[in-house]
Amino acid sequence: MSILVDRETRVVVQGITGRDGAFHAGQMADYGTQVTSGVTPGKGGMKTDDGIPVFDTVRQAVDETGANTSVIYVPARFAADAICEAADAGIQLVVCVTEGIPVKDMVLVLPYLRERNTRLIGPNCPGIISPGKTKVGIMPGEIHMEGPVGVVSRSGTLTYEVVHHLSQSGLGQSTCIGIGGDPIIGTNFLDALELFREDDETEAVVLIGEIGGSDEEEAADVIARGYPKKVVSFIAGRTAPRGKRMGHAGAIVTGGKGTAEEKIAAFKKAGVDVAETPAQIATFVKGLLS
Repeated sequence: MSILVDRETRVVVQGITGRDGAFHAGQMADYGTQVTSGVTPGKGGMKTDDGIPVFDTVRQAVDETGANTSVIYVPARFAADAICEAADAGIQLVVCVTEGIPVKDMVLVLPYLRERNTRLIGPNCPGIISPGKTKVGIMPGEIHMEGPVGVVSRSGTLTYEVVHHLSQSGLGQSTCIGIGGDPIIGTNFLDALELFREDDETEAVVLIGEIGGSDEEEAADVIARGYPKKVVSFIAGRTAPRGKRMGHAGAIVTGGKGTAEEKIAAFKKAGVDVAETPAQIATFVKGLLS
């Protein structure tokens, strides 16, 4: 099984005629994802070089192709409106790759989505992939393999590194989710843990966190109360100075909160192995599943 996306997922690409949208639409299609359509206002009626039909609105794309998932590559100043347009059209899952969306925009977007029962992954994320089935976003499909390990991460590049080590160790993945590193995101660690809890084929979960915020501590609390899956974690940013943002807008330690030390301590208290390097994650997972 997998979570959120599978072979039945039908994707509409918002911003498909832009450089990133066009490239990644082709990459997703090549992987086997059902990329049914794209949306760029004013360019409805054309087709991409890959033969994907383009519509002026998401509603038109949904009505014509039955798309149920959207991936967004539009510029930051238009991205919040694009997310809301997808929700209005009845899209169930929105993956927003776009980075740099103002926090004030996301504060308004999230309750709008909740009212319409639309799940958001991101923004500022690499997306989601269920190996061998489908990928939505920018994750490199060739490093993944099917298997029992769920991966959820705040960091895109760390996701790729960890997945590479897992696959090289013969540890395939059920689903990998890059939730994004912004201060306000649609799907967090707790959401992902709950989804993996219900997936019978996910035997272990790798949780890749970083400094800033309290999501990792909250996840550790859930695990400590009796989470049924085996969990391994890694925390990035151990050497980051306080008060300085490191890479992601949400990766900043303020007021003594959100430090790597606090997060590591919370996981260890919950009985979770905390890797010191990304490569060590595969060793820990193999030990838990053997």
